[in-house]
Amino acid sequence: MSNVVVLDNGGGLLKAGHAGDDDPTTVIPNCLYRPLSSKKFIHPSPLFPSSTATEDLTSAAVRRPIDRGYLINPDLQRDIWSHLFSTHLKISPPNSTLLLTEPLFALPSIQRAADELVFEDFGFKSLHVADPAKLVHIYEANRQPHGLAATAQCSLVVDCGFSFTHATPVYQNVALSYAAKRIDLGGKALTNYLKELVSYRSVNVMDQSFIIDDVKEKLCFVSDDVARDLQIARRRGKDNLMRCTYVLPDGVTHTNGFVKDEKEAEGYKMLSLENIEDHGDSGERVQDRKKSDLNKNEFDLTNERFLVPEMLFHPVDLGLNQAGLAECIVRAVNACSSLLHPVLYESIILTGGSTLFPRFAERLELELRPLIPEDYHLKIITQEDPILGVWRGGSFLASSPEFEGTCVTKAEYEELGSARCRLKFSHGKV
Repeated sequence: MSNVVVLDNGGGLLKAGHAGDDDPTTVIPNCLYRPLSSKKFIHPSPLFPSSTATEDLTSAAVRRPIDRGYLINPDLQRDIWSHLFSTHLKISPPNSTLLLTEPLFALPSIQRAADELVFEDFGFKSLHVADPAKLVHIYEANRQPHGLAATAQCSLVVDCGFSFTHATPVYQNVALSYAAKRIDLGGKALTNYLKELVSYRSVNVMDQSFIIDDVKEKLCFVSDDVARDLQIARRRGKDNLMRCTYVLPDGVTHTNGFVKDEKEAEGYKMLSLENIEDHGDSGERVQDRKKSDLNKNEFDLTNERFLVPEMLFHPVDLGLNQAGLAECIVRAVNACSSLLHPVLYESIILTGGSTLFPRFAERLELELRPLIPEDYHLKIITQEDPILGVWRGGSFLASSPEFEGTCVTKAEYEELGSARCRLKFSHGKV
């Protein structure tokens, strides 16, 4: 089917391109922002292909059309899509079909708003709406045709995105929505928590969303032994393998923040059980504390680096009434037929930007293994690029021969309305 646009409309990043391609044409933040130097909100630069943008995003205000995974501002989304279609994709919507991603459990009013954007505002000739878990499963089954996800037509997709985390069983290319479990934690919540920690301990960064996103992505990691790492993070000097420094933009010599010492930042990789010896006073170095007070253009990180991703595994420890990721997966599996349990545990697919934290898969395996029967095999599959996994699955689906028959045309939408048309898109409500 020609002229098919694949749009993974995430809360943090928008991935868009043409069906059949290996990679999207562009990846841009799904937002508008206003730097201090601008009087109006502007469109961010693309992140893919790699951008050489030099905008100073210090204290930039941000407006997002999606909150907690769902479309809440159709007018803002229309503005962003219009710029995307005309500037980056250079397409004519009336001559194109759109494959659009939408998370599970979207309310009918939200679905109706998305359909209105597609058919009434942009006039696409046809539409297919797919949930991300289904597309990730399709991509993985196509990438590994002899793997269990392909041969058994079954997998458990763990999507740790910007707005939330879903554990969704998929069977025969259908997401089993009745078994899907959600944690209201994603990349945005982790960034906000890191803002609070840094602001309390070092320098006020509560309005530095873009900068703290960068700090999180470059310096945070998942701990495989939190008690040990907390002890190490209190040490002095070079014995503190967690300590590293991030330099904030100054708007003159550099407009982007950066890690001061890359080797120092990777010191945590040397951790082993022998590192837990007591080294005396565990307080901060006085010199560092004075330096932090005098120079507000940089700050140190220690235990923040692993406490932030820890939210996904044990949110209750931080006062959040949410199940941890391992428990969420077990609940999703238990909601399915017992015949599927061993297959689901042996084909867990990780996707979403928050799974990029170092040691994420290893920690998840440590948490899961005691919770499942001993005779079950446990296999966690990581994607080459978990940010693009959903889009690549959509590209594969939209280039398949049967895709056209799964779409709703503009004429059908105008005759039947949004609710009737939505019955054509399978979300596992069987």
